[in-house]
Amino acid sequence: MRFALDQQQRDFAASIDAALGAADLPAAVRAWSAGDVAPGRKVWQRLAELGVTALAVPERFDGLDAHPVDLVVALERLGRWCVPGPVAESIAVAPVLLATEGQADRCAQLASGELIATAALLPHQPRAVDAGAAGLVLLATENGVSAAEPGRQHESVDPSRRLYDVAATGEVWQADIPRAYEFGVLATAAQLVGAAEALLHAAVDYAKQRTQFGRVIGSYQAIKHKLADVHIAVELARPLVYGAALSLAPREVSAAKAAAAEAGLLAARSALQTHGAIGFTQEHDLSQWLLRVQALRSAWGTPEAHRRRVLEAL
Repeated sequence: MRFALDQQQRDFAASIDAALGAADLPAAVRAWSAGDVAPGRKVWQRLAELGVTALAVPERFDGLDAHPVDLVVALERLGRWCVPGPVAESIAVAPVLLATEGQADRCAQLASGELIATAALLPHQPRAVDAGAAGLVLLATENGVSAAEPGRQHESVDPSRRLYDVAATGEVWQADIPRAYEFGVLATAAQLVGAAEALLHAAVDYAKQRTQFGRVIGSYQAIKHKLADVHIAVELARPLVYGAALSLAPREVSAAKAAAAEAGLLAARSALQTHGAIGFTQEHDLSQWLLRVQALRSAWGTPEAHRRRVLEAL
């Protein structure tokens, strides 16, 4: 059976690419890392205008109640452009945790883009990303979900993704926390596929320009094989992510995350080797994707943890 996106989904992805391609994301990421979230919030406002922030919000709360495949389409593009902020948490996880009548106002604010949320889910995701910049912090435990406040800040390998301890405040409500976890894993896997694609394209473009020993390095067979391996890894991970979006079965979601994480790591290594040391300097945009891949690999479960979950499910 051949799985393919329909024309509407491809057009949706193209509209996201067009909007983010004109938004100077590298500058927004650098500003977010320095504590200035204003440029990043403008990006989020544009995503809200495209309907991205409303995808997972139920229709009765002014959302689109879109299929998880549509969510993956969007999140892959957000990974491709390295959008700053709690992407998986606000766009995929929070709508599930807030899908109750008592949280209708917050759901509507999520859908409109007025509210950016982040979340911690114990024990899988003990810290919340960008809790200092988010308008709403959620904490989910075995007892339910509650609003929370950020505590101690921890530095991440990616300076644009600060991690926070959080403490519950206020009343507790019930939500489908296992489903929220699967959405967090799936959203992270989709971003990794998009980031790997961006790194591959950057490496290919650079290989056509950089010369060594009087030849463009892209003409060397070793470089061709290395970049072909990345292409294969991305194209193997992508259908796993979309297949997991169709089923939301824990085994398939974990398989998708593990494959996407390995594709992202291979893409990062190959892009860095192709560019040389310049690719890892702060001045070069490539470093943002390199660090983002490292951060997303362990977010919402490490590849090793997800491989164990697949093995246990078998």
